[in-house]
Amino acid sequence: MSASQRSSGPVQPSRLAQLRAATGTDGAWGLALLIACAAILLLALGGEALQQSLRWSRSGLAAGEHWRWITGHFVHLDLAHAALNAAGLALVWALFARVWSPRRWLLIVVLGIAVIDLGLWWLSDIEWYVGLSGLLNTLAAAGIVREIIDGDRMAWVVGLLGLAKLVSENLSGPIPFMQSDIPVVLDAHLYGALVGMVCGLVLRRSTPVATQTAGA
Repeated sequence: MSASQRSSGPVQPSRLAQLRAATGTDGAWGLALLIACAAILLLALGGEALQQSLRWSRSGLAAGEHWRWITGHFVHLDLAHAALNAAGLALVWALFARVWSPRRWLLIVVLGIAVIDLGLWWLSDIEWYVGLSGLLNTLAAAGIVREIIDGDRMAWVVGLLGLAKLVSENLSGPIPFMQSDIPVVLDAHLYGALVGMVCGLVLRRSTPVATQTAGA
């Protein structure tokens, strides 16, 4: 080894490695995302019988089938619905995964599920619900609010677009380019976003802004 090689210092990570670290798709973070998306898609392959046994169901919950409080958020009407929400999870993950530690993200997930469930039970009259979209609103809202508080100007743009979407949904129904044959439970989006905003306000980020991309 030449003297110039010995004095060159530590090897800098490649741009791809830096991008993966910044978006939470490296190492254990990337594996966790892969497992989560695979689980969502595999559950969708279980067909209608599995979906009906796991979905959020008012009559089922009243009969004591309490697993539905949780499983209803992770089953979908079909593979296309599951793939859409898996893509949404990947996007939210890429934008905000590094804001909090896994423990704090788990806390946000638990709070999101609890508030959405209670909101659907007490404040709506729906009979059944499936899908990750309500919880995705929780995760996105939490990340956006925290980034706004921490001074990210782009988060203001994303936050205003998200707020406009929520207002439009609750005044006029699903926005035009998101309309489909899949029934959308807009209440879940609203409850999810509200609890996410609160989480973003009260939970400090786990890593300093300047070092959030430095490793897992």
